[in-house]
Amino acid sequence: MNRILLFVALALAVLTPPASAAPLQTEYTRTELLAHAPQGLAPGQPLWLGLSIRHAPHWHTYWKNPGDSGLATQLNWTLPEGAQADDIRWPAPHKLPFGPLLNYGYEGELLLPVAVSLPAALPSGDFVVKLSASWLVCRESCIPEQGEYLLRLRPGAVVDAHRAAFEAALAAEPQPLAAARVQARVEGQALALRVQGLPPAWQGQTLAYFAVDPGVIDHAQPEQQQWQGDTLQLRVPLNPQRSESPSALGAVLRQGDEAVSLQFSLSGGWDPAASVASVGATRATSAAGNAPDATGSAPAATGLALSLLLAFLGGLLLNLMPCVFPVLSLKALALVREEPHQRHVGAAAYTAGVVLSFLALAGLLLLLRAGGDQIGWGFQLQQPAVVIGLALLFTLIALNLFGVFEFGNLAPGSLAGWRARQPWLDQFATGVLAVAVASPCTAPFMGAALGAALTLPAAQGLAVFAALGFGLAAPYALLALWPPLAQRLPRPGPWMARLRTLLAFPMLATVLWLAWVLGMQLGLAALVALVALLLALSLAVWAWSQGTRGWRALALAALALGLWWSLPVLRAEPGDAAAGAQPAGEGWQAWSPQTQAEALAAGRAVFVDFTAAWCISCQFNKRGALADAQVLADFETRRVLKLRADWTRRDAVISEELRRLGRSGVPVYALYAPGRAQPQLLPEILSAAGVREALAALPPTAP
Repeated sequence: MNRILLFVALALAVLTPPASAAPLQTEYTRTELLAHAPQGLAPGQPLWLGLSIRHAPHWHTYWKNPGDSGLATQLNWTLPEGAQADDIRWPAPHKLPFGPLLNYGYEGELLLPVAVSLPAALPSGDFVVKLSASWLVCRESCIPEQGEYLLRLRPGAVVDAHRAAFEAALAAEPQPLAAARVQARVEGQALALRVQGLPPAWQGQTLAYFAVDPGVIDHAQPEQQQWQGDTLQLRVPLNPQRSESPSALGAVLRQGDEAVSLQFSLSGGWDPAASVASVGATRATSAAGNAPDATGSAPAATGLALSLLLAFLGGLLLNLMPCVFPVLSLKALALVREEPHQRHVGAAAYTAGVVLSFLALAGLLLLLRAGGDQIGWGFQLQQPAVVIGLALLFTLIALNLFGVFEFGNLAPGSLAGWRARQPWLDQFATGVLAVAVASPCTAPFMGAALGAALTLPAAQGLAVFAALGFGLAAPYALLALWPPLAQRLPRPGPWMARLRTLLAFPMLATVLWLAWVLGMQLGLAALVALVALLLALSLAVWAWSQGTRGWRALALAALALGLWWSLPVLRAEPGDAAAGAQPAGEGWQAWSPQTQAEALAAGRAVFVDFTAAWCISCQFNKRGALADAQVLADFETRRVLKLRADWTRRDAVISEELRRLGRSGVPVYALYAPGRAQPQLLPEILSAAGVREALAALPPTAP
C-alpha cells in the first residue's frame, strides 16, 4: 500500500502543471512567469499572474511613468476565450537619479502582478497562458529585452507556491486613502498641492513624490514640502517643455515602505502662462535660421489661434520641401491643360483631398496615441509595407507619364467611363497623394504646431491639422481661382508632351528615395527585392497594355514571378546590419538617454540630431549645415558630443523623448548645455550660421 501511495504521489507531481513557466536568464535579468490561485482555478475565484524580474546588481527597470528617461515594462497576454487580464498592479517605485536626470523604477527583486477574471466555463483541458513581455533594463547603458512565456494550469488545481511573492507585491502597491483630500492648482511654473488626511505617523516626515502622468512635472527638480499640522503643502516644479496638460492628475506619496495614491483635479485649470501652447510656439525668427532662446521655449502662449497660424504657415512652406515637388509637378501639368471652369472644380477637389487626408491621418495618429502607442508625425513611413506601397504607386505614375500605359486602359470599361464623367476624382486623389508624400517632411513652423496639436483636445488638434492642409493646398487653389494669375499660365501646345515625359523623372527619383528608405529599414536584400518587384511590375504593365491575350498572360506571369521572389524577402525581419541605423560618420554616435546624461554630467555639451531616413528635410540638413567644415570645427573646438537619434523604424524611447520636447516628428535639433535645465531647440531647416551662433553661445568648456 505504501508503494502504491508513493506511486500516486509521484504521478500527481509529474502530471500537475507547474505554477511558473521556465525562467529566462540574461546577463542583466532573470525573468519568470508566475501564477497564484489560492482557492483553486475556478470561475469566481481569484487568479493572479505576474512577471517576476530579478535584476543584476545596480541594474533597474522602470515604473509606468519612467521619469526623465526609460520605458515602462509592457505585458501582452494571450488567454483562453472569455478570460480577461487587468492592468499591472504596479508596486511603489523608487527614485533613481542619473546625472541631471531622475527616473522612477525598481532594482533587486520585482513582481508585476495582474488580476485575471475567468469565464463562467473553463476549457476542458489545461488553462494555457501565453505572455509576450518587453522591458528596458539600464545601468550606465540601456538594454532592451523581451521574453515569450508559456504556462499551463489545470482547472480546479490550487496554485499557491508563490503566495508570499504575490502578497508582498500587492502590499507594495500604493493604496488610495478614502479620507485624503487634495486641493491643487497651478501657480506660475509649479503645481501647488494641499493634502489632508495622510497617515498620522507621516506628519513632519519628508515624503517622496512620484507623478503618475508622464511629461508634466520636472522630475529632477526637488519638491518643496512643508507641514502645517496635519496638512502637507507641496510645490512641484512643472516641466518647461511640458507636452501634456491633463485635467485630472495622479500621484504617489511614499514614506519608507508605505505608499498611498492620490487622484485630483486642478482648481481653475491650467494657468495660460504655463500652458502647453507656450512650449509649442516658436519665434518667427527661427524660420529664418536664428535659434530660439537658451531654454528652447517660446514666448508666452497665445493659444489655439497661434497654433492654427503656425500650422497654416507650415503648410505653405511645405510646398517648397523636396518631398512634395513630384506632386506639385503633376498639378502644374494639370493646370495648363484645364479649362477655367475645370480649374475651379479641380481646386476644390484637390483642397478637399488634402484637408480630409490630413484629418484622417491625424485622427488615426491621435487614436493610436490614445491607445498607448509611442508614435509621431510621419509614423506611416516607419512601416516597410507603406514604403513598398508608395514605391509601387510612384513607379506606376512614372510609367504613365512616360506613355507606357494610360490608367483608363487598365481599368474596366465601366469604371473608366464613370471616372471620365467624374474628373474631379483625379484632383481629389492627387490631394490624397500629396499628403502621403508630404507627411514625412517637417517645414518651418510645423514642428511647434504639430507638437501642440497632439496635446490639445481632439477637436482643437484636428483643427490644427486642417489648417496645415489648407496651407498646403492654398498656392494651387489661389492659382486656379484667381483669374489674373490663371491668365499668366502658358497655353496648351506640343510642349506639354515633353513636359509630361520630363515630370516622370522626379517620380523615379522619389522611387529611388523610397528604395533607399526600405534598405535602411530592412537591409540590402530587401532593397534588391523591391527593385526586382518594380521591374516585374513595369514589365507586367507594359505587356498588359499591348492588349492581346498572349501579352496579358506574360504580364500576369511576370507579376506573379516578381511577387513570388520578392515577398519572402520583404516580409523578413531586419538583420543586425539593417535595423534602420544610419551611418554615423564625422564623429557622430548613436543617441541614448544614458549617453546624453553621462556627457552632461562630465561637463560636455550635447547636440542631438533626431532624424529618419524617410525625412528628406533631415537629409538636406545632414548634407548641408551639419556637414559644413566650420560647423564641424566648432563642434570639435567646443567638445560638443554629437548624437544621432534614428527614428527610421519605430522606437518608443525616441518617441517619448520627442514628446518631452513638445515635438511629434522629425527633424528636431536639440542643443544641451551642462547646468541648463532645458535644451535649446534649433529650427527645422538649419543654416550653418544658425548652428554656429548656437554653439558660440555655449558656456566655456574645460579642455
